[in-house]
Amino acid sequence: MLPPPSRARDYLLDRSYCMSNQVRWPLYLSLALLWLPVATGSTLNCHKTCICTSNIVSCSKMNLTTVPRGLPLYMAVLDLSYNDIARLRADWTTIKLVKLHNLLLSHNGLHFLSSEAFLYVKQLRYLDLSSNNLHQLDEFIFEPLVKLEVLLLYNNHIVQIDRTALTGLLSLQKLYLSQNQISRFPLELVKDKSRLEKLSLLDVSSNRIKALPIEELQVLPAWIKNGLYFHNNPLLCSCDLYSLLAHWHIRRLNSVLDFKDDYTCILPDSQKTSVRAFDLNGDWMNCSTFSETEQETYLEQTLLLSCDTKTRYMSKTWVLPGNVVVSPGANLSAKVLPDGSLKISPIRPDDGGTYTCFAVSEVLNETIYVQVKVHNFTLNGGGENLNTAYTTLVGCLASVVLVIIYLYLTPCRCFCCPGKGKNHREDSIHSSMLSATPTHDDPAQKADLNRHVAFIDPKDLQGQNGNVNPNGEDEEMDEEAGMLGKGRRKKSVAESISSVFSDTPMVV
Repeated sequence: MLPPPSRARDYLLDRSYCMSNQVRWPLYLSLALLWLPVATGSTLNCHKTCICTSNIVSCSKMNLTTVPRGLPLYMAVLDLSYNDIARLRADWTTIKLVKLHNLLLSHNGLHFLSSEAFLYVKQLRYLDLSSNNLHQLDEFIFEPLVKLEVLLLYNNHIVQIDRTALTGLLSLQKLYLSQNQISRFPLELVKDKSRLEKLSLLDVSSNRIKALPIEELQVLPAWIKNGLYFHNNPLLCSCDLYSLLAHWHIRRLNSVLDFKDDYTCILPDSQKTSVRAFDLNGDWMNCSTFSETEQETYLEQTLLLSCDTKTRYMSKTWVLPGNVVVSPGANLSAKVLPDGSLKISPIRPDDGGTYTCFAVSEVLNETIYVQVKVHNFTLNGGGENLNTAYTTLVGCLASVVLVIIYLYLTPCRCFCCPGKGKNHREDSIHSSMLSATPTHDDPAQKADLNRHVAFIDPKDLQGQNGNVNPNGEDEEMDEEAGMLGKGRRKKSVAESISSVFSDTPMVV
């Protein structure tokens, strides 16, 4: 066991006189180290420069132009807002602040950020750089902040965001970029492969964005669209924009529901009139009123129904048409996948109807309805069925046309036919056959009028060169003419056509 420091010092001094100079100098050096004071705490003046309370250091509104030196290591929150710190250099802290998770630098006139400004504060979870004079975000500037969850950059003068500026923010959940001068919607933050996986809130409202990637935004998951704010931008009016917003409003997404009246757009006219986007279905552009569309499928297909909830990581339960709950291990064609979607395979005729997804979390309950319509044929065989139906329809229409022709159209009058000088008793067989009203008192002719209407096969009406001959073959004509005492006569094609388009009903 070592003696106390004071006794050890005296003891060594006494022994030093008995030692040679070669041994004496190392002992003097050891004594000097024992006399050095031990550094405790920090050099920060918590009474004049800042206010220190437990693990919070507040230096707000102290007219500071630089970050104070000697910040305590125990600090978890550092508030430097409302000062005049225009530049955040790499050496604003020379020691690692491993416990610091909140850094507030708003309202400082800050216009420069060093690319190494955040090397010693890698544990940050909340960073407030709002209401400053930042004009651009350079590449990889936030890369060290792998644990950052909230980044506030609103009310700056940011015109451009480098595509790699936010690379490395693997834990970022909320990004506020409103009230800047951004003219391009940063789609890569929510869609591309390099997108921020945990980002659930992106606010780009009150910027200079004129065009939106509407098709790409529409297919995003609902939990991303629920926190995607782009109101108060000079968007160009279109019916696609109206449909997008109307769909999000029907889904009760917060991004549209909370700021419905702030979504405006510019009409494509010379006056550049600004109107409410939700009024585009009226007199402004007469856009069609939006309604949810149902999902269509065919027999023997595989259908995936997504339970597209507004928040992530919810417990999901599906109920089939007829109030049948899909439970694990149930012998059904429908099965719930690990991501909460419903897989139906193969599709059967009775799989149509309304499917319900009940999503539950600790803070929110949500119910989603999906309407499914099943076509009663397979996708591959659909063409054959359609061809058959089309052929049947054409055949029916052709039959109806032929019936109308034979019922309501007659040959021309006898005075326009050859042999028009003959008397009424010597009229041709066609006049007596096709007349609707008896004109003679001959009993034989009255008997002819009692015949039934006949439907003649179109194949029997083919004359020369494929022309329709409504009077049948020439041999039959000669036979009937001989019965009435007439000579053999062959009816021409032109006369056949005239007889078809006469206006007296045909009776055979």
